[in-house]
Amino acid sequence: MNIFNKMDRVEFLRESNEASDYIEKLKLLENKASGDIKSKIEKEIKICTWGMLGEKNIAFELRNSGIPMYVLHDVNIEIEDLTAQIDYIVVTRKLNFIIECKNLIGDIEIDNNGNFLRKYTFKGKQIKEGIYSPITQNQRHLEVLKKVKKSSNNSNIISRMAIDKFFDQYHKSIVVLSNPKTILNAKYAKKDVKDKVIRADQLNAYIKNKMSESKEASSNDKELLERAERFLKLHNQSKSSFEKRYQEFASAVGVDYAQDFGIDNITKDTSINKSANSAYLSNSGYNNFFDNAVEENLNDIEPKQELENKTIDMDKLRAELKEMRLKTSRKENIKPYFIFNDKQMDDLIDKYPKSKEALIKVSGFGEKKAEKYGEEILSILAKFDYN
Repeated sequence: MNIFNKMDRVEFLRESNEASDYIEKLKLLENKASGDIKSKIEKEIKICTWGMLGEKNIAFELRNSGIPMYVLHDVNIEIEDLTAQIDYIVVTRKLNFIIECKNLIGDIEIDNNGNFLRKYTFKGKQIKEGIYSPITQNQRHLEVLKKVKKSSNNSNIISRMAIDKFFDQYHKSIVVLSNPKTILNAKYAKKDVKDKVIRADQLNAYIKNKMSESKEASSNDKELLERAERFLKLHNQSKSSFEKRYQEFASAVGVDYAQDFGIDNITKDTSINKSANSAYLSNSGYNNFFDNAVEENLNDIEPKQELENKTIDMDKLRAELKEMRLKTSRKENIKPYFIFNDKQMDDLIDKYPKSKEALIKVSGFGEKKAEKYGEEILSILAKFDYN
């Protein structure tokens, strides 16, 4: 590492508030709406709030990574008829990470063909369904980014060839599941697929591991900032998916879009149907965006989901629980997973019991196990308690 480097922090070069502003505008619009359109606005507010909380979870992890990096949040890129809305671009001294945030409801399973399956409970029934691959979605973002870089004014034939050859080497696609309750089962997934999907609490370790594996030279402070600023210049400020969505809602309610959204000199989309039958607001189109089957789960959205004030160190907590498990298993001459396996440990952390009675409700724990190991487990949890 260059001894003259002073950049030793996480700095957000772009941090978008568009989602929260959009939600506030929708709340005002909701007061003017009625009937079916009012119901759809309510759903839109819920789903956007859920997505925003997921992105805040990732932002929290990045801010507490301890890795020198520049972060760009919600970057809109466009070239010809292609667009990409990238949740996070993380620029480190060696690599660039393109992050797709997924705050999914339910548990995710990836099979050996790379198919994504979601499992959740709806009205007491277990539902299992396929979802569009977020890996494919993020790969398209990278293709747009690559095309933009190749078409830049400074890009000659030699630099374009270099981009083709080295782009994947320096740009890493990663899908981050930001819902702390989601359990990821990727044991049957192929290695290249498994390597691209992680939980939010694994993000920092993942970045550190990829940087450690990389044989590329580290950028100095100046090079690191220049690289991040080049990404920032690619952002198209005028292109916002929220504007188009709000325009459809506002038109359906009968509100002037430009005036209500606080935008001057814009070109309105005259194709918007005020009868709320546009592709986005119609029953078929809207349900593609908002899955009614998980609506009851979204009713659980509360401020407690936000992790901005969280002080818990998940890596240390897991390490202590695993150490306790290993020592106890050796002492009793049994397999560690007889005490609790990794899935049960996830449920333990998720439920965060504060008593033996609450511990019994954790997966894999009955009265005997809670009585036998409860005191030590609860003592560890109490050390990290942030509630």
